[in-house]
Amino acid sequence: MHAALIVAAEEAAEHTRELPFSPVVFGVGAFVGLVAMLLVTYAFRSVGTRH
Repeated sequence: MHAALIVAAEEAAEHTRELPFSPVVFGVGAFVGLVAMLLVTYAFRSVGTRH
């Protein structure tokens, strides 16, 4: 049983998928997205006080 699990784990490790971009690109994209949401939120900061 253990040998079958080890063989299955080795085969799964060999068939891993590569990321389409560098991990840095994902980090920069997440940062840019969060900053964009921050700016949208900041733009509507005084809407409630006008009504």
